[in-house]
Amino acid sequence: MPHTVQLPDGRTLEAHELGDPDGFPVVYHHGTPGSGTLYERWRTPGVRLIAYDRAGYGGSSRKPGRAVADVVADVTALADALGLERFATWGLSGGGPHALACAALLDERLVAAASVAGVGPWGAEDLDWLEGMGEGNRKEFDLVLAGEEALRPALDDERTGLLGVTADGLREAMAPHLGDADRNALTGELAAYFHGNMQHGLGNGVDGWLDDNLAFVQPWGFDVSSIERPVLVVQGGDDLMVPKGHGLWLAANVRGCETRIDDAEGHLTLVQSLVPEINEWLLSHS
Repeated sequence: MPHTVQLPDGRTLEAHELGDPDGFPVVYHHGTPGSGTLYERWRTPGVRLIAYDRAGYGGSSRKPGRAVADVVADVTALADALGLERFATWGLSGGGPHALACAALLDERLVAAASVAGVGPWGAEDLDWLEGMGEGNRKEFDLVLAGEEALRPALDDERTGLLGVTADGLREAMAPHLGDADRNALTGELAAYFHGNMQHGLGNGVDGWLDDNLAFVQPWGFDVSSIERPVLVVQGGDDLMVPKGHGLWLAANVRGCETRIDDAEGHLTLVQSLVPEINEWLLSHS
């Protein structure tokens, strides 16, 4: 069952857990849009997987105007509330930068981090941020650059469509964002997971989605080159949501990171096949 964490600024986070309650804690940062609901396939021996709805999603209070680095205070409060003495973290897609923010800025309790199909910083040298993205993402970020007034109505319309489809219809609804690998994978239990995950995350509106997108194209509040903890960068080559170039850029700019880039993988396929391996890598640094 989800539970609520009170934050020092009066906001709340909704947290979710999966796995061994006595295992090594791993904090998960969900994608954009999404929520902290967890996928049964991610259950990993020896791991207590903890997730939360990022500010403005699901059951968590909004923090308007947040930067990527602002997540560090929320995760610190989450770790305090749960009594975590040592833990690791990973983020998927839009959660990737938030995991890296924790790797750069969180206290010594954090031992390692992973970015899984995570975006790189907007405007970074040697990264063409939109190159290789699908039509859906390109149109969305044209509106992001135009600002909230242009972006919010479009997200409201897309939310209505996503909330109105069944799990079986999700693949068609997400078609502009899917490469071949993801199109083939988004059926059955994976479609059911993402359907429920987005239904929860967007149930109260698009504030979290809006604030994520605006934060991605602003300064993140840290430099990835400053990270000194172990980091794993995981990326698929057949990814229209976060193209391979983002993973290659992170691999070149997060000093000392380990990298796993597989051209046969997409964006969603990583969720289906590799998460226990990622959890085990994080557990190896416990």
